[in-house]
Amino acid sequence: MYRSRALDYPQIGHCMVPCVDLANHVAHEGTIAIYEKDAAGNAVLVLRDGKTLQEGDEVTISYGDEKGACEMLFSYGFLDQGMETAETLFLSLAFQDDDAMRAAKMEVADCAPGFKLIDAGDGEVDWKGEFVWLICVGEDDGLHFDVARTVDGNEEVQAFFNDHELTGGAAELYRLLGQSELFDVYRLRAVMILQQRVFDQMQVLFASQENMEAVPHGEGTDVRQQAYDQAMQLRRLEFELMERAYEDFEKQVRCSPPPDVCGRTMVTKYWSVLVGYGRLAGFNRRR
Repeated sequence: MYRSRALDYPQIGHCMVPCVDLANHVAHEGTIAIYEKDAAGNAVLVLRDGKTLQEGDEVTISYGDEKGACEMLFSYGFLDQGMETAETLFLSLAFQDDDAMRAAKMEVADCAPGFKLIDAGDGEVDWKGEFVWLICVGEDDGLHFDVARTVDGNEEVQAFFNDHELTGGAAELYRLLGQSELFDVYRLRAVMILQQRVFDQMQVLFASQENMEAVPHGEGTDVRQQAYDQAMQLRRLEFELMERAYEDFEKQVRCSPPPDVCGRTMVTKYWSVLVGYGRLAGFNRRR
């Protein structure tokens, strides 16, 4: 109830505004009105520049043109018919089981355990997320942890990178890595971790595609045709975004020789087969 009706009002923040939350969504240039705060602090609707309204016309707003396809579908229950990109996609990350520091790293991470892929336009894909830097480094790189006892008798974990205490969690670790002469090495590690995670998620989509296509849908079934079509649209858009992200990561990796050439050769060969089948399954944007 809240997620589908809340608005991020300028100078107010997230709130629910009766009547305004009745307005339907139209993206980009089709949006008629924007919501603002007036001088008295009231939440108001304002006609966009260049737009006109006649009595009886529908007043539409944008639920957020920057929101990704996944957020739109799960928050509001629909996707724009003309949506050509997933916009954003969040993928989880996890520490390796043999990482002896994983419990301490989680304790000090102070960020979401994953990263976000972002369609930057013009075919470019960007990413954000500090968590991966904790995966990239270990004791040999200068990361270590101490347990300190507080004045009230409790214990807390303190993280250090070389001689610097990481009071700012993974974000501060990233800042310190950026100042290191070895940052190119750390960045290559991060890119390879992200690339593998994208590849794994594409395998999940590809492996489940046949079962998804076989789900009974439409009249006389438990799955409405529109709901099915939009779920399949979301899968296709996310596959396409991940495909472009993988290719972009591959370009970055090629700038430096990977530490495991044989392993990467096998992944690259499997990747080519996966993308080929993905296109046949209807994922690829160029079909």
